[in-house]
Amino acid sequence: MVKVKDQGWGAAALVLGAGLFVTPAHALDQVDFTVLGGDAAVETSLRGASFLLAAQAEGSSNDQDLFATARAEYGRLLGALYAMGRYSGVIEIRIDGREAADIAPLDTPKNIRRIALTVNPGPAFTFDVARVGPLAADTALPKGFAKGQVAQSDVISVAAGAAVDGWRTAGHAKATVTDQDITADHAAATLDAKLTVTAGPRLRFGPLAVQGQDRMELRRIVKIAGLPTGEQFSPEALEDAAERLRRTGIFRSVALEEDADITAPDTLGITAKLVEERPRRFGFGVEVASSEGAKVNGFWLHRNLLGGGERLRVDGEIAQIGAQNSGVDYSLGVTLDRPATLSADTTGTAFFRIGHEAEEDYTQDFVETGLGFTQYVSREMTARVGLEYSQYQVKFATGSVDFRTLGLPVGVNWDKRNSKTDATKGFYIDAEAAPFLGFGGTASGLRLELDARAYRGFGVNDRITLAGRVQLRGVEGGDITTLPPEYLSYSGGGGTVRGQEYRSLGFASARTGRLTGGTGFVGASVEVRTKVTDTIGIVGFADYGRIASSGLFGGQTLDHAGAGLGVRYATGLGPIRLDVAAPVSGGKGGVQIYIGIGQSF
Repeated sequence: MVKVKDQGWGAAALVLGAGLFVTPAHALDQVDFTVLGGDAAVETSLRGASFLLAAQAEGSSNDQDLFATARAEYGRLLGALYAMGRYSGVIEIRIDGREAADIAPLDTPKNIRRIALTVNPGPAFTFDVARVGPLAADTALPKGFAKGQVAQSDVISVAAGAAVDGWRTAGHAKATVTDQDITADHAAATLDAKLTVTAGPRLRFGPLAVQGQDRMELRRIVKIAGLPTGEQFSPEALEDAAERLRRTGIFRSVALEEDADITAPDTLGITAKLVEERPRRFGFGVEVASSEGAKVNGFWLHRNLLGGGERLRVDGEIAQIGAQNSGVDYSLGVTLDRPATLSADTTGTAFFRIGHEAEEDYTQDFVETGLGFTQYVSREMTARVGLEYSQYQVKFATGSVDFRTLGLPVGVNWDKRNSKTDATKGFYIDAEAAPFLGFGGTASGLRLELDARAYRGFGVNDRITLAGRVQLRGVEGGDITTLPPEYLSYSGGGGTVRGQEYRSLGFASARTGRLTGGTGFVGASVEVRTKVTDTIGIVGFADYGRIASSGLFGGQTLDHAGAGLGVRYATGLGPIRLDVAAPVSGGKGGVQIYIGIGQSF
């Protein structure tokens, strides 16, 4: 066992002492931290666990606080030693020469100047016996829980947890460790760990009870949760039910708790304890680019419109304010989402959107409306299908043209990023295929879109992140003159190629003589993001874009590239972004500036 010079005092006495005496603050001159044995890894772990070193780094100087921290240090370092399999260590903590454990709780030292810690970690113990059971089929124990391995205390805890989880996965919800026999042989530096697990009966889900709902209908909560009442208990099914309730956005807090007792003969009741969010919310955002001008957007959201989890969202946007080569765009949209529409994992959506766009080669007024369903395949993947009608009234210099389409978009989204606003690991893929039927002079065909992103962090706390993105957009069927401008692809500006002027890469239109988009777009971007401090980052980036005049890759092609540097300032809502870029190949123009919230991708 670890030897510490601490002979029985209560936490209550320490609190009482802290309340009775107030001492003046004096600067702590130093904390001496010595680890015997010369093992650098052990010393690093102990230093990282130390309360006193953390207090010194924070500039703590109150005598009461330092004394309390020193008393707590024994347990802190003891736990760190056990985690490394060191069960015969010796810890000494001296405050100005006096052992902290020998100082009475009500006799707080005054004017603490020096604290000396000496730790002799002792040898690393190994398992002589490592046994836990009985085990459910397919239970995987940690590799370190085996004879001859270092007997780390965390490994024992993980092994116990794995054994219990194995039985719970098999439906035995009340499985628990009912006996543990852990014996250390200090002479041989070995440890015997024998754990006994009691599985209990296999159980089924009972009915879902609900607490804390206010405006939300009880029947809709039960349907949205989708708890499989009557089926075999499963921790995964329980967490899935909680996740369905969380993703509605209606609840600030969701906790699904198992009943303490079994309901005869074999059911286990579950209680959903909920705290509802405020029903309404609004927000806004601003982005600025030197060639594209400013963009202002905002939304108003009702989380629970009719009491059944219906989410109503109204979005408005004004863009290209002060743009160099185009007029002002504006749009207004309304979206209604309803969770658990066809099944617990299916959300139904209806939307309506109107707007006006004033580009260099045309202006258009549009109406878009549609219905769709989103299926949650897993927590990282969704699939979607919809039916959408769009109408565009486009005015060219030579006259007006009406485009009308009816589309059937089918898509999938796979998001494995560790953060949606500032990812350092993982990937993101969104792909969609949308066959469409054109009316009048509008062509029919197939729209294809792909947005793929990947992230890889390097160094301590991912101080350097390499991020890459590939974009594909294209239309098979029709040509530039028979497709609405909304279906055509341009390149240049934020979101495609920074450093090039907004929508500056295009083909000469036979209708207007000005630039028009292509039927296909391929874009690639790479960024190297470096954290200078916890809040300041520097980014180097390069972008490439190419458009095609026929299909995704065919016909005439044009390309250009840009590169630049950026600064990021981290906030709770995502980093504030400032990018400065210039052309590298193709195109015309000088330096472009982009300001926004969140990483560029």
